[in-house]
Amino acid sequence: MSEGLSAVEALLEEARLTASMPSPAERRRLREAASLSRAQVATAVGVGRSTIANWEEGTSDPQPPARLEYLRLLKGLAEIYPAPAALEEAPAEPTPAAFMPAPATLRGEDGLAVHGPPGPCIRCGVETTYQSTDRLPLHVGGFCQPVTTQTASTPTPVAAEPVSAPPAPASPTPVPVATRPQRRARSAARAQEETTGLISRAVHEELERAAGDMDAALKALIKRAIPDVMTLFAETRATGRYDYTAYPALPDILKKPSKKDPDQIWEARPRFHHPGYSLKVPGDITVTALDVNAAYLSALKTWLPIGKLEHSTGTDGVEPKRSGVHLITPAPWEHPHLPDPIGDRDDPGALWVTNATLRLLQRLAGPKYALVEAPVIHESWTSGATENFLDALRKTLTAARETAIAEDDTLTLEYIKAMYSKFISTMGESIHNRELVRPDWMHIIHSQAYANLWGKAYKAHQAGLEIISMMGTDELHLTGDWRTVFPEGRGVTQMKIKHSDAKASGEYTVGKVSR
Repeated sequence: MSEGLSAVEALLEEARLTASMPSPAERRRLREAASLSRAQVATAVGVGRSTIANWEEGTSDPQPPARLEYLRLLKGLAEIYPAPAALEEAPAEPTPAAFMPAPATLRGEDGLAVHGPPGPCIRCGVETTYQSTDRLPLHVGGFCQPVTTQTASTPTPVAAEPVSAPPAPASPTPVPVATRPQRRARSAARAQEETTGLISRAVHEELERAAGDMDAALKALIKRAIPDVMTLFAETRATGRYDYTAYPALPDILKKPSKKDPDQIWEARPRFHHPGYSLKVPGDITVTALDVNAAYLSALKTWLPIGKLEHSTGTDGVEPKRSGVHLITPAPWEHPHLPDPIGDRDDPGALWVTNATLRLLQRLAGPKYALVEAPVIHESWTSGATENFLDALRKTLTAARETAIAEDDTLTLEYIKAMYSKFISTMGESIHNRELVRPDWMHIIHSQAYANLWGKAYKAHQAGLEIISMMGTDELHLTGDWRTVFPEGRGVTQMKIKHSDAKASGEYTVGKVSR
């Protein structure tokens, strides 16, 4: 009996809270007033972060089973953080305030709102087909439109006092309704502002905790870089269009046979050295070692599979909007003055490559380049893909990085670098990041960074510069005036001279090898 009574009381509580649910803007205000992130609220009520974003944007309404917990949270926050005094003193509007007593919505045995004949809502006067318990028209949960005019056909709101103010004009100017792209743009701008704020707050917290000791603060920031970047990732995904699989069943080729042994995917990292030049041969040919800024950050814009990988044979899995890994036999590379797009291999024959490498090879086999024959594709593991999956995270980190450079903020710059580099390196089978297991993404991003570097090398070659060496994903050594080809600076689209303790850094000379 007591259990039944509890269930009834819970239903009544939910009905009361639903009838007085705050507007989407008020929900967002309450969360921000309490300095809560969408991720925290989502975890507390048992939904996804994107669901909280949708509830705050008004694109969907809270639904069971999470609705009751969400409304309880909002009611508690409203008691702690009431609306600003200016709003409380404003003239009363017919639109209900947060948690104001309201007529209940009529619901059937299934718990869903009951439809009836269309009529003006008893609270706002806008037509609706939903009904109150008194069989009168009423928007579900009090989700009413702002009242801009009072007509003879509009019923008097419940418990409303007589209004002595003059009526509004009969034909008010309609308020423009934002289009879906406009709403998304505003949401993206707010999300970037919020996530950039997370970065600056983390830096200030650790600086304060370390009493201004920069080295200690940097160590603390690097230590927390993985959970922090995963929070950023979650926040930037809050309004994302695509659902993704964080823990797909992986084919054996993507599994490490042991902790020390790699999986079977070849990332195509180069160790190219021009056969016509040597450091050991005396000479006076000047070479400049260049460094690509934030190579991995730029590589976050790449085609990533968002679902479980599916097997196919031949070219069945090779489509413009699919991505994954492919078993191919590449054609011989016959241009010793240019880096091999596959990189340096010891064993010839078929190998597993990522979608980023395959796309590069297919471009080079096309009429624009005509540098190599197209690879033979034997089989693939692919899924539906998008190029913009990590773009919001990339833009957020890039914007914060540019601000840090402009302010000469080395601490924040190193923190951002740690976030995106660790985000990529731990999204595979890593004990340091349990929230995401996508080794296919890790390999694809690494390969995309190399493909981007290869494109820069080819651009330099086309401009008449000689490529002396290309290593890793961010190092390019060239002869000639490289500033006529690449802008110099620290931005992600710029190049800078590489300065380190290595022998071949900055400017150095090489000699011509006679053959």
